[in-house]
Parts: sequence; structure tokens; C-alpha cells
Amino acid sequence: MFSNKASSHSYKPISLTNSDDSSDSFGQDDFIQQQIKKQQRQLQDQDKGLEMLSQSASRLGTLSLGISEELGNQNKMLDEIEEDLDKATSNINFVTSKTRDLIKKSGGKKNFCIIFVMSVVVIILLMLIIYT
Repeated sequence: MFSNKASSHSYKPISLTNSDDSSDSFGQDDFIQQQIKKQQRQLQDQDKGLEMLSQSASRLGTLSLGISEELGNQNKMLDEIEEDLDKATSNINFVTSKTRDLIKKSGGKKNFCIIFVMSVVVIILLMLIIYT
């Protein structure tokens, strides 16, 4: 807007004691130009800051989508593990109840202990026979 070649004015610092109207006019124009440039630099800085903020928000959005997907996959895996655990628990309960029934049919804990001890004795005797 104001260039040194096109203007007949030379740059003069604003003087508080000089009351020359042409000097004040040029000084005001120079001040206005400085303020406009300062505002333009501030706008550029703000644009850079907003661009960085936009990029950060975009990265956070992408990251949050990835985390959301991973959490969904892990929730599915946890549900499958829970189902498998429920099946295993029901199988163990079934085997435990059948074992209790077998112990009751065989005469209770007393007879079960006798059978167990005799089975151990038979195994020991078989081992002695094999190794001698």
C-alpha cells in the first residue's frame, strides 16, 4: 500500500514535540501499517495453531476409533471365555455329582477309602514283582 519508491515521504520517527501535520499523518499511516502487519502475523499464528489443533484432534479421533475397536474385540473374547468357563463349570459339577453317587453306591467313604488303599497296595506289589 505504501512503498518507499512511490511515496515522496521519507521515514521519520514520530516526534512528540513536532506538530507538523504531514509528519503526523505519515506517522499515523506508519503506525496503522505496523498494526495491520501485527494483526496479520497474529492471524497467521492463530491459523497455524488452529491447524495444529485440527491435526491433533484428527489423530485423537483416529486413536479413539482404534481403541474402541480393540475394546469391542476384547469384549467379544471375554464373552467367549465366560461361556467356555460356564461350560467347564457345569461339566465339573456333573462329574462331581456322579463321583458322589458312585461313592454312595459303593458303600460310602469308608469302603471307598478301603478300596483306594488296597489299590495302592496292589500297585506297590506289582511294582515289586516287576522289578525283582
